Amino acid sequence: MSEPITPEAAPVEDAVTALLRAVHDALDLPLPGLTDEDEREHRALLINRAADARIVLAGVLERGLRMETASTFLRGRTATLPVTYTPWMDKGAPA
Repeated sequence: MSEPITPEAAPVEDAVTALLRAVHDALDLPLPGLTDEDEREHRALLINRAADARIVLAGVLERGLRMETASTFLRGRTATLPVTYTPWMDKGAPA
């Protein structure tokens, strides 16, 4: 019987998973608030982050960029493009 995986015994994240997680995190944006400005900012941020993700993936697939380097680079780019708009908040339906 194998031992359950505990945080101390968890396997080290492999390069593929790290890159996939970096792409996911770059593109996983909260929905914008209801104002036109929030929607414009959300759209611009999503376009910029998607472009960064495409560039990184092209580097891996077409230029032989190491996945570890790609995920580190994408995480850095994502950090420089934070969410600055007001995210939509569900205040619940009227009772």
